[in-house]
Amino acid sequence: MGTRSAGRLRAHPSAATGLVQAHATGSDLSWRAPLAEALDQLPADRRRQPRSWEPAGTAGLQSTAPGSQPLLDLASNDYLGLASHPALLKAAGQAMQREGVGAGASRLVSGGRGGHDQLEAALAAWLGRERVLLFPSGFQANLAAVLALADRHTLVLADRLIHHSLLVGIRASGARLQRFAHNQLSDLECRLQQARADQPQRRLLVISESLFSMEGTSPEMAGLSALCEHYGAALLLDEAHALGVLGPGGRGLGHGCSGVSLISGTFGKAFGSGGAFLAGDALVGEWLLQHSGPYRYTTALAPPLAAAAAAALTHMQQQPERASQLLERAERWRDRLEAAGWPRPPGCGPILPLLVGDNSRALALQQQLEQAGLLSVAIRPPTVPAGTARLRLVLRHDLPSGSLERLLKALGTP
Repeated sequence: MGTRSAGRLRAHPSAATGLVQAHATGSDLSWRAPLAEALDQLPADRRRQPRSWEPAGTAGLQSTAPGSQPLLDLASNDYLGLASHPALLKAAGQAMQREGVGAGASRLVSGGRGGHDQLEAALAAWLGRERVLLFPSGFQANLAAVLALADRHTLVLADRLIHHSLLVGIRASGARLQRFAHNQLSDLECRLQQARADQPQRRLLVISESLFSMEGTSPEMAGLSALCEHYGAALLLDEAHALGVLGPGGRGLGHGCSGVSLISGTFGKAFGSGGAFLAGDALVGEWLLQHSGPYRYTTALAPPLAAAAAAALTHMQQQPERASQLLERAERWRDRLEAAGWPRPPGCGPILPLLVGDNSRALALQQQLEQAGLLSVAIRPPTVPAGTARLRLVLRHDLPSGSLERLLKALGTP
């Protein structure tokens, strides 16, 4: 990932580019050539390389590469440490033995299972919502959410830093997009006011997140909700990273805000499972059921994942102190990082971005931490704006004591 200046540099052709050039002949060239050229021009510090990991001891991961050493995991979103919790493993195993690994088809064909209905009902009661629908992934749920609330006649006002999946949904809906400054309600209000003055009856949709995954920041939810109600705009709130951790009882920052029209949540973070859901009123739920392509034309959530998510929800309700302890620990980490001379990570949740700026320096710090036995990934453009590369530090409930001291020692002087 590159800074603005690095983006002008040419990297060495990749192996993929060489293969494309070697096999591009005749009509193939018309579609292969642009791919090859784009890969050839991608700067080295913006290239991504997937790696495979396996669990290794307490809160650790180990690369599957030969000779690798275990690393303390400061990267994943398993905030409450539930992904390997015995209760979730047991629930998933029992569901697999009882119902199989996969659902086999769309929920509307043959994919519905008792576990799906039970999970939806439990989530609806927990969140105080009338209807919940399950999806196999958060990306898919966000796509469905936007398409339910927007069409080509809609003006969408979105926080500048919303997730890519939401932007894909806006593009697919055909709606017009305006992006307001990150968490700046004054900017949003000016745009809402102007939109209502220009076209009083226009359909308006506001999109934000309750905890931004690369920033660690949150909007002022009461004000955001009130603005949407005042101007008659629907509010879609992505709570993927907040649920289980933030808000009353871990119910998210949108809980109790009457202006929130639809909530998007995932099971792949604090719930320690996989899949996602949308939670709203009966009207939106029924519209999704009858009209949503992302819901209708996909295999239903795997029964073991639904069972694990249900077990996680029960655990969250029985042990709410896990979330409060995690937030207290996050505040201590912010204090110590700031005292050590690093920019204080914004926000109050378990995501602590350490702003570095330069892509190469962020990559160097990632490698430096790995050499010290710590895993924290350098986040670079286009995931974040150019010039704002960072290390994304993530706290989890199951991190062993002494983790902060190891991190500060490995980071060294800013």
